[in-house]
Amino acid sequence: MAKQKNESRKLWQKSSERSKGRIGVVGATGYTGMELIRLLTDHPDISLDIVTSRSNAGTRFSKLYPSFEGIFEDELQPMEALKDADLDLIFLALPHRVSMDFVQEYGLNNFRIIDLSGDFRLKSKDLYEKWYNKKHVCPEFIEKAAYGLPELNRDRIRNADLVANPGCYPTSSILALAPLLDGSLIDPKSIVIDSKSGVTGAGSTPKETTHFPNVFGNFFAYGLRNHRHTPEIEQILSIKTGQEVTVQFTPHLLPIDRGILTTAYSTPVVDLNLELVRDTFLNYYEKEYFVRVVDQPPSVKNVRGSNFCDVFATYDERTNRIITISAIDNLVKGAAGQAIQNMNLMFRFIEKTGLEYAPLNP
Repeated sequence: MAKQKNESRKLWQKSSERSKGRIGVVGATGYTGMELIRLLTDHPDISLDIVTSRSNAGTRFSKLYPSFEGIFEDELQPMEALKDADLDLIFLALPHRVSMDFVQEYGLNNFRIIDLSGDFRLKSKDLYEKWYNKKHVCPEFIEKAAYGLPELNRDRIRNADLVANPGCYPTSSILALAPLLDGSLIDPKSIVIDSKSGVTGAGSTPKETTHFPNVFGNFFAYGLRNHRHTPEIEQILSIKTGQEVTVQFTPHLLPIDRGILTTAYSTPVVDLNLELVRDTFLNYYEKEYFVRVVDQPPSVKNVRGSNFCDVFATYDERTNRIITISAIDNLVKGAAGQAIQNMNLMFRFIEKTGLEYAPLNP
């Protein structure tokens, strides 16, 4: 442990002496990898030194994604090129069950890692293996990983060598519920979460459910009772609030390319009114740049392409229910943008550096 802390200190000193942090993106050709590159190319304090792809090594990135023509022309490298690279931090934009193989092979002594998969989000090896149906090959790294939701875990992220970037559904759900649970205002076993996502949340590999004729003009639920983001939501909210949280989580697929709209229902355990609910959220997120407490139910177009999470909360006296609605871009605050927010914390940059994009609407 002392050796690893010493290595982390050396890495930080090495990074501080440079004019820019040296960054790599592993698995650069998926949607989250592409979004990372879109955001990183405008980041003033980093140098994007290497991007890798197993299936497209040797190909110019802009040939695969013509929107990057004249913006990012680097050639995709094989994974093995990382062994000769002098890097401060790597983003792993790899599938679930693959990232842990990378961490097992490379460790944390040569560079810090932000993992965008689910391989290190759950704090129990048994829980991971139950929900992901895969043996965890390096459980010794699970406790080392900081959960990368800055609004709840900023201090741990700053000093971490391995950050588990949250899932997109959990980001929208946790930010919608944390103020209520942290203030002990609701029954932690009363929560129902109804989330809808655009198809990019399923990744870039074609699937029957994301095939255009199936998605266009359609809308459906999936993963009822067993979606792998359920234990992630429950775990983080339980840790944050010190009480056992149980949620009924149901995801849906929207016929749009990007965005998540989450509606959460909860039952209060104290006397409430609309003003108190509203003030709870305003006070909780008062200093959070990327969480905007809004005056009307949010829409995905109002956060599209940005790292913002818009949150609206109201109270229905008739049903004695609090209704909270959040909206994020699943590829930005739900993935790549949040990963860069975490990188900024780890490098002691200003947290919003490289992320001050206004949403794209329309």
